Amino acid sequence: MNRLAAFALGIMAACAPVPDAPPTRAVNLMNTLPPMKGFTTNYVAPATRPNAEMVQDFLDLSFRMESGRTIPVMSRFEGPITVRTAGAVPASMTRDLDALLGRLRSEAGINIATTDAAQASITVEAVPQAELQRAVPRAACFVVPRISSWSDFLVARHSPQVDWTTLTTRTRAVIFVPADAAPQEIRDCLHEELAQALGPLNDLYRLPDSVFNDDNIHTVLTGFDMLILRAFYAPELASGMTRTEAAARLPGILARINPRGQGGTSALQADTSRDWISAMETALTAGNSPGRRRQAAAQAIHLGQVFGWSGPRAGFAHYANGRLQVGHNPQAALASFNAADVAYRADPVTRIHAAHIAVQKSAFALAAGDAQTTLALANSAIPIAERHQNAALLSTLMMFKAEALAMTGNTVQANAVRLDSLGWARYGFGSDINVQARLAEIAALRPF
Repeated sequence: MNRLAAFALGIMAACAPVPDAPPTRAVNLMNTLPPMKGFTTNYVAPATRPNAEMVQDFLDLSFRMESGRTIPVMSRFEGPITVRTAGAVPASMTRDLDALLGRLRSEAGINIATTDAAQASITVEAVPQAELQRAVPRAACFVVPRISSWSDFLVARHSPQVDWTTLTTRTRAVIFVPADAAPQEIRDCLHEELAQALGPLNDLYRLPDSVFNDDNIHTVLTGFDMLILRAFYAPELASGMTRTEAAARLPGILARINPRGQGGTSALQADTSRDWISAMETALTAGNSPGRRRQAAAQAIHLGQVFGWSGPRAGFAHYANGRLQVGHNPQAALASFNAADVAYRADPVTRIHAAHIAVQKSAFALAAGDAQTTLALANSAIPIAERHQNAALLSTLMMFKAEALAMTGNTVQANAVRLDSLGWARYGFGSDINVQARLAEIAALRPF
């Protein structure tokens, strides 16, 4: 079970290299990595909930901060929006930004384009990870209003100038992304932070189909997200509107832009309690002791049961608890992963969530020498990971499949699947060292 603990730590550390991992057949086989792969098509599932439910989602996303602070009036950019890049911009970031802006134009109807001008509505600046972490230790990337550069942020970061709740109209914002992170991490930052630079500033744990959720399951903007942004920039709304004014207009807006959402039975979800959010934050924060984190995850599970929650919140609490239990109590870990799987598989909207659980359950199956279960888990989740453009998840599942195939004696197919996984891994994990580390982590789970 120590191999399982090492794998769980690798997952939670975003695939940081594991220098002490033993040499494996996989690593020896793949000393030369193939070219990086990338996604060329967009799978966009439309929002499926009734419009009446999405009115509440829009209001809660747009008139509250993540901290719970109230936003008195709505703010947005008025008129054409320009985006420029600055810093040490990797080539993959330019491609991914162009693709994202194209989606925002076509799916959300936002008038947005890149510019080479010195001034822009939104600046995306690539900053070395170490520098970002020194300034804001718990943020991989973030967006700030009213300024346009990293040097401006260092001066203004503790002032009211960068307080979103004081805005009436947005005129400038800057997004900081890690210049030296894996391509997928940079892309994920672009999607989440640009969506917040343009629109809602809150995250809601209750949302199963959105990047506006701190569970970080969705890595690219979804159909729901694009619908929210389209509504945010509808001509019926304007900067300076109150929650009451927006609420009066939203039913008509959504009826116009999302006619398929009219009718149906609305099942408004209860708001997420601050106690549950605090427990989850404690469980997910690496600076806390392992015991305190496990206790906090157990508290979140208990609170969710008291509130009668199912779906993404119940699943995420069990998922977090399972990861924290792997090296402490493997049986409890597997029980939590199974509970998360049940919560996520109850709704087709959370199939991508279940694909993340498949990784954890594959680790247990592979370590137990159960090749057939590992293959079944990987085969069911691989198409979902690809559809949702999660290369890190996709490549990890493919590596599990390769090890399981090798265990059955199908060496030729195992090598082909493993080789195919590496192009996705280079996009998902970045450096060759990180790719090889993930290969080593998974190969080390397999009984010898």
